[in-house]
Amino acid sequence: MQLDSMIAAVVTGGASGLGEATARALAARGVKVAIFDLDEARGPAVAGDIGGIFCPVNITGEDSVVAAFAAARAAHGQERILVNCAGVGGGAKTVSRSREDGSIVEYPMDNFHRILEVNLIGTFRCIVKSAAGMLTLPPLPDGERGAIVNTASVAAEDGQIGQVAYSASKGGVVGMTLPIARDLAAENIRVNTILPGIFETPLLARVPEKAREALAASVPFPRRLGTPAEYAMLAVAMIENGYFNGEDVRLDGAIRMAPR
Repeated sequence: MQLDSMIAAVVTGGASGLGEATARALAARGVKVAIFDLDEARGPAVAGDIGGIFCPVNITGEDSVVAAFAAARAAHGQERILVNCAGVGGGAKTVSRSREDGSIVEYPMDNFHRILEVNLIGTFRCIVKSAAGMLTLPPLPDGERGAIVNTASVAAEDGQIGQVAYSASKGGVVGMTLPIARDLAAENIRVNTILPGIFETPLLARVPEKAREALAASVPFPRRLGTPAEYAMLAVAMIENGYFNGEDVRLDGAIRMAPR
């Protein structure tokens, strides 16, 4: 797909981190970008900076997502690009023993539901709504109607201790990539997923510096954390390369996560 001012895009989680970098990279190529995010302070600032629009949205809510797509399309027209970067984390063991009294502690199911609702179901909800809109568009000169990029994680394959819900949610994103690509192939819409490793994101910024240094040192090469700009480069490549379809690609400096 050729990126220019005739193309509209939606980036979920676009107010910070991987999503922000992708929104900026697309805007730099002339694409009209709508940022979907919960952050009503940073979201409008980023959107204003790139000449896009901000749509406040909770991707776990059907009405919220429908309203956000309607607002984005009213401003920019039907999007041909969707990049799903919105996500949450949160760790706990399946079962464990309390450090205080040795009692057995079960994983909090409300937390499991919350993580899957955002990372997996929220991603799928946005795919469904965006793809339905793309079907109303005529194909571009290269035959494409649209391209979708999802965000999973290396945790989908190398889930660590305490990551059961996060790994399950991201594994679900990986697992649905090929079936969705096959579902949408007849409509000339491509679907791919990126599995980032350890990246410089607002979530990781909360980790103590020594721990961050240890994480960076665990990457085989380059021995550092990934940058959001590097994620954005791959997302853009997946969008621009018309033969890129149905793939789940690790972006991780060759890291394989240890159990803890």
